[in-house]
Amino acid sequence: MASPQVREWTGLQQFPAATQNVLHGLLGKLRQQGLNSITVLVLGRGAVGKSSTVNSLVGERVAVVSAFQSEPMRPLLCSRSRAGFTLNIVDTPGLAEGLFVNDHALDTIKRFLLNRTIDCMIYVDRLDGYRVDNLDKQIMRAISQSFGPQIWRVGLIVLTHAQLSPPDGIGYSDFVSRRSSSLQEAIQKEACFKKSEQQVPVVLVENSGRCTTNDNGEKILPDGNVWLPNLVEQIVGVVTNGSQSILIDQKLIEGPDANRRGKFFIPLLLLIQYFFVLKPIKRAIKKDAKQESLQMPTWEYLVEEYKGLPYYTMRPRHRFSKRK
Repeated sequence: MASPQVREWTGLQQFPAATQNVLHGLLGKLRQQGLNSITVLVLGRGAVGKSSTVNSLVGERVAVVSAFQSEPMRPLLCSRSRAGFTLNIVDTPGLAEGLFVNDHALDTIKRFLLNRTIDCMIYVDRLDGYRVDNLDKQIMRAISQSFGPQIWRVGLIVLTHAQLSPPDGIGYSDFVSRRSSSLQEAIQKEACFKKSEQQVPVVLVENSGRCTTNDNGEKILPDGNVWLPNLVEQIVGVVTNGSQSILIDQKLIEGPDANRRGKFFIPLLLLIQYFFVLKPIKRAIKKDAKQESLQMPTWEYLVEEYKGLPYYTMRPRHRFSKRK
């Protein structure tokens, strides 16, 4: 992928003053860690709010969002710089086509990211989804297989449409906890992680302009949390948690070479085959032949001995007698 055009992060100035202060502090934390730039990859199904979340993070309309327009078929890279720090966000097409995983989209995303390092992967879904269906699990499995399970080590679950009223009898916090746990458990299973391992963090997002605001003009959720600074804080936490960033190289794109897979085990398999298959078969054949010779009837044994005599000894005796 060619180097992106880095623009000044002017959208940062559009945020309320309280949000700006928090974001500047978080960016300063990254610079203290020796990081001058990070790359955030946004993945998920279509129509879950990926592009809207990118726009909210940047504070600009960098990705086209329309209820009556299909998603773009190619990834979009947005790079914004502020005070010596560069934020790179990669928006991507939906990973589902009908009831199946869009493998072409995954391959396109990987090739678009060639030679780039992913510092944080945001997996976007909706909070108002009531269960994790089979397609969700297929997408999680496909992400693990395409980028490696370690992509979830730098992963973050973002649940959009967070300003909702849960079903009757369920509190907001309880509903969020159930929805988050179901996704976290599914990811652990599809990425083949142990239950004792740390789960992927969850952040709530509400991109709608109708989102409730506090006295400072910041967007808040029904539980009172200001979600945008919290989202950036969680991203910074993932980047600085000690997990290794994911490099998208040619080997990752092409996958393992089938011709080299298990190549080093061939000599070992041949030795095992020789000592545990061929040699026992040879011993069994010799043993059967010996037993057969011992059990052979006397007349058969004489026939075998007779066959071994020279030709002249087998000629009828009367043919050698003198004529009278």
